[in-house]
Amino acid sequence: MTPLSPSAHVDTFCRDRLPPAQQWPEFVFDLPDLHYPQRLNAATALLDAAVAGHGADRPCLLSADETWTYGDVLARANRIAHVLTADLGVVPGNRVLLRGPNTPWLAACWLAVLKAGAVAVATMPLLRRHELDKIVATAQPTVALCDERFLDELPPGVPAVSFGQELQARCAAHPATFPDVATAADDVALLAFTSGTTGRPKATMHFHRDVLAIADTFSTHVLKPRPDDVFTGTPPLAFTFGLGGLLVFPLRVGASVLLVERATPTELARIAAEHGVTVLFSAPTAYRAILDAGDGHLLAGVRRAVSAGEALPADVAVRYREAVGRPLIDGIGGTEMLHVFISAADDDARPGATGRAVPGFRAEVHDVDGRPVPDGTPGLLAVKGPTGCRYLDDPRQTGYVRDGWNLTGDVYVRDPDGWFHYVARSDDMIVSSGYNIAGPEVEELLLTHPDVVESGVVGAPDAERGALVTAFVVLRDGVEPGPATARTLQDHVKRVGAPYKYPRRVEFVDALPRNASGKLLRAVLRERAADPAVAVPVPATPQDARGLPSTTAGR
Repeated sequence: MTPLSPSAHVDTFCRDRLPPAQQWPEFVFDLPDLHYPQRLNAATALLDAAVAGHGADRPCLLSADETWTYGDVLARANRIAHVLTADLGVVPGNRVLLRGPNTPWLAACWLAVLKAGAVAVATMPLLRRHELDKIVATAQPTVALCDERFLDELPPGVPAVSFGQELQARCAAHPATFPDVATAADDVALLAFTSGTTGRPKATMHFHRDVLAIADTFSTHVLKPRPDDVFTGTPPLAFTFGLGGLLVFPLRVGASVLLVERATPTELARIAAEHGVTVLFSAPTAYRAILDAGDGHLLAGVRRAVSAGEALPADVAVRYREAVGRPLIDGIGGTEMLHVFISAADDDARPGATGRAVPGFRAEVHDVDGRPVPDGTPGLLAVKGPTGCRYLDDPRQTGYVRDGWNLTGDVYVRDPDGWFHYVARSDDMIVSSGYNIAGPEVEELLLTHPDVVESGVVGAPDAERGALVTAFVVLRDGVEPGPATARTLQDHVKRVGAPYKYPRRVEFVDALPRNASGKLLRAVLRERAADPAVAVPVPATPQDARGLPSTTAGR
């Protein structure tokens, strides 16, 4: 590991809690654009540089009812930085909790935190008190900037300023210029929490250089955005998928971004058509829902649509290309890696394959002992590049990093051409009667039946087989759930796939549990599969947290 640069942080909380050097992944900087100066403030490089290069009058942050130019964003971010430092006493290295839906004010606050040399800790607006308590205990923020509509759940021990009238009034008392802190390129810029559903959440630590690296790898070489692009999407800025796609990438090229607080898939398609969106970020389930509703034509103006968060079914990739006339950009990333590291676009995109290593990254498939396996053999995905895993003071660091490689927890197969094909999460492999069965593969088989809208497949403990392949299925409207339908789906899987993969237990549900980025919460399904009597909440929408009613059949 290269020695760290002298830090600009007065509060050394983050640097003091970096993993030991021997537990770090190996960082590689294969591209010339990844050689950053020793002193680097990511907000300066994104925002101030865009104003200098593209002009202050260029549209930057858009919402349903207003447009902020790059000059507006710069002035507001600078004023917020003054509020943080002069009014709230924030010093470089302090953590600042951010809470709110995707709005221009949240984006400006994130930029202001970095300008002040502090560390951004963005949190999901859907998180509740007990979840925020864990984050606060780990990150120990000095202050919070919170959308005034979401103040109620904040832990009382964290002083908070709302970015409603209170923050605007404070901003009015400060100048529109600010001397950005000259942070080190390897000073921590943000703490991003993984989306685990149980236990103590893991905080991943990312440097100022990492923020630029995700733009100068995936965005530059795969997404290829232009200054005249209009970005939008559904992932929250609190998720690194959303942070990159809806803030870092557009600002890096001087483009604009339409920030949407909440949208169903059909609403998202309409918004894209009405606002001239050209770059779209969402999850596979959203694209499937848009296609199922017959709204694919509304995305005709979208020249770059990115799918991530979970594996993209080949069927959705094919249907999207047929409906829109260009392929989806599939990708796999992770909170530990900050953003996408394997992807493909345009003629490089192949349905059923995630893609190849993004320029700047290296990827291999390893066996359990860390040795590369032959092409065509399933194994553990191992990645290294300019970003990588550094958990904040967490013994689980050694589980993610081995011999310099980041082990993402995914099982992949690489084909002889170098394309990587997703099999499953390593903990989604179901061992039943001696067979290794990938839950996502069974989901793909179920989705080939016309009555299936979506499914989630997990293993349930079983004394006879070790694990029972259990499918939670959402049926299309008008199809009656029950034992006959379950048998029909089981027989279908036996016909289109290896018979041992069929789900021996089928539960019909109204919706699958997903987080705000659209990622399937398999841990929730495993809990239900292990004990059908457990009532597991399913957040079908932010306003509708329903239970998981089901009809069970087919053991």
